[in-house]
Amino acid sequence: MTRFSGPDESPGFLLWRVTLAWRRAMRVALAPHDLTHVQFVLLASLWWLEGHSGAPSQQRLAEHAGTDPMMTSQVLRKLADRGLVSREVDPSDTRARLLSLTEPAKALVSQAMKDVEDADAAYFAGLGDEHQAFVRGLTRLL
Repeated sequence: MTRFSGPDESPGFLLWRVTLAWRRAMRVALAPHDLTHVQFVLLASLWWLEGHSGAPSQQRLAEHAGTDPMMTSQVLRKLADRGLVSREVDPSDTRARLLSLTEPAKALVSQAMKDVEDADAAYFAGLGDEHQAFVRGLTRLL
């Protein structure tokens, strides 16, 4: 037995479908930059954190992005191998790594950000005047 007469009344099911469609749009937007969505989120989050509070630790980046710390570490290693992220030992805690974007990464984030924002605008255009209410609703769910 279910509370809903059909799947189109279930907010969880609709969120699942919307998320899948939006992720496809992000994959298309990021393909020319050779980035996965997780890589982009971590690079963009690092760009934002660096600009506001200096070089963050991996832990701080994971907290900001809402990502699993172990997965964050693995993705950052790959980004470092590509020359996009510098991971330096924190002098105040040798177990921690301080992160910074390389110059090529800053250029890449700038280019990818425009494409992601354009894809977001196109995807969410269907909300029309309800865009801000939608954002407020999502924020309340976090």
